[in-house]
Formats: sequence, C-alpha cells, structure tokens
Amino acid sequence: MLYIIGGKILTMTGDIWEKGYICIEDGKIRELGPMKDGAPFPLPEGDKVQVINALGYLVMPGLIEAHCHMGITEEKKGMEGDDCNETVDPITPYLRSIDAINPMDAAFDDALRAGITSAMIGPGSANVVGGTFSFVKTCGRSIDELAVLAPAAMKVAFGENPKVNYSGQGKSPATRMAIAAMLREELFKAQRYYEKKCAGMKREEEDFRYECWLPVFEGKIPLKAHVHRADDIQTAIRIAKEFHLDMTLDHCSEGHLIAEEIRKSGFPAIVGPDLASRNKIEVQNMAFKTIGILNKEGIPTAITTDHPVSLIQSLPICAGLAVKAGLDEMEALKSITIYPAKICRVDHRVGSLAPGKDADIAIFDYLPTKVEAKTLCTIIEGRIVYADQTFPLPEKKKNV
Repeated sequence: MLYIIGGKILTMTGDIWEKGYICIEDGKIRELGPMKDGAPFPLPEGDKVQVINALGYLVMPGLIEAHCHMGITEEKKGMEGDDCNETVDPITPYLRSIDAINPMDAAFDDALRAGITSAMIGPGSANVVGGTFSFVKTCGRSIDELAVLAPAAMKVAFGENPKVNYSGQGKSPATRMAIAAMLREELFKAQRYYEKKCAGMKREEEDFRYECWLPVFEGKIPLKAHVHRADDIQTAIRIAKEFHLDMTLDHCSEGHLIAEEIRKSGFPAIVGPDLASRNKIEVQNMAFKTIGILNKEGIPTAITTDHPVSLIQSLPICAGLAVKAGLDEMEALKSITIYPAKICRVDHRVGSLAPGKDADIAIFDYLPTKVEAKTLCTIIEGRIVYADQTFPLPEKKKNV
C-alpha cells in the first residue's frame, strides 16, 4: 500500500485540496481526500505501507496525449523504425497499430519524464483509411500489457496528405472529391457487411477486410479524422453524419473559423500540433488560440503534440501556450487529462483522481503548463516509473 500525503491535489473532477492524501492499493486509487491542518495523518498498521511526502508539491492525474505516433515512428531509426504509413494502398482499415508500436522507443521515456502516463497511438495520414489506433500506458516492454483499449479508433484522413502521396504515384486520390468518394465507398461496403453480420452471416462468408469495421458501426470506437482545413472538417462531419458514426476531429487547425458548426456536430476536437511549423498549405491558419475558441464554444477539446511532429514532452508546454493565447488555465489542464480520457473513452480508468481508477499520477513542483515546472515523480498503476533525483523516494510508514 502506498500513500501520497501533504501535496496540493488537483482531482480534475472539481475537487482541489491544498493539502491532501491519496491511498493506493493493487495499482488502483483506494481513497483520497483533504488532510486536517495541524492533525497527524493516521496510517494503517503493517510493514508494507509506504509513504511519499508531497508537501509543497502539486499532485494530479498523469497527463494524456490524445493523438500521436510515438513507437510507431521511432526516433533515431530512420526508415527502419518508421511504420506509420502503408503508402501502397489508400484503403487499409485492417492495419492495427498495436502490431507496430515499439514501447522501447526513446519517446516513451521522454513521456514519463514529462508526467505523461498514457497515449493514443496509431497510423499516420497518408491513406484515406489508415487502420486502428491503440490507447496505451507509457511504461513497459510488452505492448500487449500496456494496451488499455485496442482497437481504440479507426483512422481516416482528409486533405493534403492522401492527395500528395497518391497523386505522386499516378493514382487516386488526387483530389478532395476522390478522398471523400473513396471513404464513402468503403463505409458503404462496411455498413452492408455489418448489416449482414447482424442478420446472422455464416462463418464462411466472413471477410477479414471488413471485420475491423464492426466496432465502428457498433458505436464502440469512433472514426479518428485527420482534418486541418475548414472544408475538410466539414466534409468529415458530413460523411460521419451520413453513416451515423461517432468521430473525433484531430488537428482541427481551422476549427476556430467554423466553431459554431463544430459545436452543432457534437464531435470533439483534438487540437494541434500548434508548436510545429506551418509547413503545409492546409495549416496556414494554425494557431494556439484555436483550442481556446473551441473550448469557449462548449466543444469537448484535447491538446496533441502529434509526436514526432512536435515532441511528446512538449505536451504540457503546448497547454501553457494555449493559456497564453486565451484558454482558461484549468481548462488547459483538463485538456491534457480528463478531456482526452473522455474523448478516447477511457475515463473510467484514467484522466482524473477518484476511487477505483488506475493510480496514474504525476507530481510536479509547479503547474506543468509553466515552462519552469519540473516533473518530480511519475506513477503508473501504483508503481513509481520515474523520479527526479531530487525527489524523496517512499519511506516506511510514520504518522505525519
């Protein structure tokens, strides 16, 4: 049993305790609450009780990256470590990111040092349909053990990337019209397959190519749409509505130009990577103000680094820059904790501090949105996976 005591606790569900405690048992949060000033904190009997003294520090849920490619586009490995895009066929829904994520990529260690305890990872945007994302924890050697939800979303892409990749090969899609048409055709066939499956399809009629679409049409996972420009955002919304599918709007660089339309759609926005350069026409209006505008419109929002487009460890700094551009500071913290957890459909396990949830916790010396903030300790499922050399490790129990 592990206790974290004395720190300022941000639960991300509304409660903030200037001096609180968290009790962790078997990888889960057992209980938490405020401490009484001036009174010793009672600890249970037993030699296995350990205590982290977080007095003077900030304790909050581990941070969450809502869209990235770490471990699937590995750092320092060039082509040999790049498994992000299967650029030979524009329709590849049957690809599974879990088969390509290498948790020994150096970016995972960078994530831990930034207090990031989980991430949504998947294929890139070269294909109209790229395959499924996986939501994983950020520490360990076996991706199967790290996976919280796999599949977690089906990647689809609009705009420049599919156009550039396939027009260069002399085949479709070479226009935005073709991207939309090819996606519609795939969804039409997948929907028919789903209907036959529901009607009692015989085993010999099952098709590996379309089995991957079943959780999408069952409403278990959303489409994950790569969209930057306003027109691409609206096309994605149009198609998702046609087929009655859930969707997240990823990047959403021109979302601030059509905020009301996005709000009416009911789809959440995962915004970024605003720290990257405007190296494409479709990101010419990219700005840190976007998420603040969408957030104030009442749209569920999360922040992404899109690692390696911008580095995973810059996630809390991106939140800070969004604050500088107008986003409320608490909303910025929620946009890298509870909001991405809800958007990725894993908020029953991560994203906030509450009894029964995974003990994924980050301890900082200051608000992580500040550039001077230091990650002191990162805990995943009750296990310390990173500790700054200045941070005191757990001690055997003593009443505090």
